[in-house]
Order: sequence, then C-alpha cells, then structure tokens
Amino acid sequence: MDNLDKKIIARLQGDIPLSSRPFAGLALELGIKETEVVERIQAMADRGIMRRFGATLRHQRSGFPANVMVAWNVAEDQVEKVGETFSSFRQVSHCYWRERCGDFPYNLYSMVHGQSKEECRRVVAEMAQKSRQKDYALLFSQKELKKTSMRYFEPHTDGE
Repeated sequence: MDNLDKKIIARLQGDIPLSSRPFAGLALELGIKETEVVERIQAMADRGIMRRFGATLRHQRSGFPANVMVAWNVAEDQVEKVGETFSSFRQVSHCYWRERCGDFPYNLYSMVHGQSKEECRRVVAEMAQKSRQKDYALLFSQKELKKTSMRYFEPHTDGE
C-alpha cells in the first residue's frame, strides 16, 4: 500500500457523496483520474486490504420510525437460502450470518424497518412463514447510539 492508497482510504472513512460518480471529487482533490481511484479501490479490495463499504441507515430520518433486529436460529445448511429469502423483503435493510456464540443459539440476523412495532412484527411473521423458520428473537431498538466508522488514516496525512 503506497501513500496514495492511504490518502484514498483516509477520505473514504467519512461520508461518500450521494452521486452517480462518488469518486470524481476525490480524484480531483488528489490530482488523479477518477478511473485510477476506482482501480486502486478495486485493487485494495482484491488484496483484502479494503473488505467492504458500509452504509449507515438513519431509519428515523428515512421515514421508518420503528425497527427490529431479528436473531434467527437457522440450520447451517439452510442459512444461504433463508438469507436470500429474508433479503427479498423490501423492509429488510441488511441480513447477515454469524457463528453462534455460547448459549445464544442464533446465527442469522436481519434488520427490519417499519412504521410501527406492530408492522415490524407482521413483516417478521411473514418472513418466518415464508422461510419456515420458527426459532427467532425480536430485538427492538431502545435508542439510537452514535454511529461512527473506523478511522485508519487522517485525511490530512501524507501517508507517512
């Protein structure tokens, strides 16, 4: 990873513009072509340096006052199929698998958004019925905590 890669990472740690060309401004700022920014990001992803981009959904601001994380106990050989089923619901913003932890038997998680807790419960019931899953726990948000991203480099850094 060279200094330019570090500068790119430093700027990607914050908000990325909602734009059809989100890396154009970054390229201009760094004095390189937009295609080079994209190629470098792809190269860092290919090498496992940059594993993912994440988006933070502020559900209250986006018109969904209620949300619930649903923890599902899914047979390991069904996780991918069930996850695809859950992801097909428009009310689901994300769905992911995790290894079971201690006495907590759940391994598949989905975030469901709605206008009310009752709507969230209805959606979860439909998800359970469609996927034939019966063992799950509803984890409603109590309050929204400050969401921050990891910071590896500061934007002003010259990479050294």
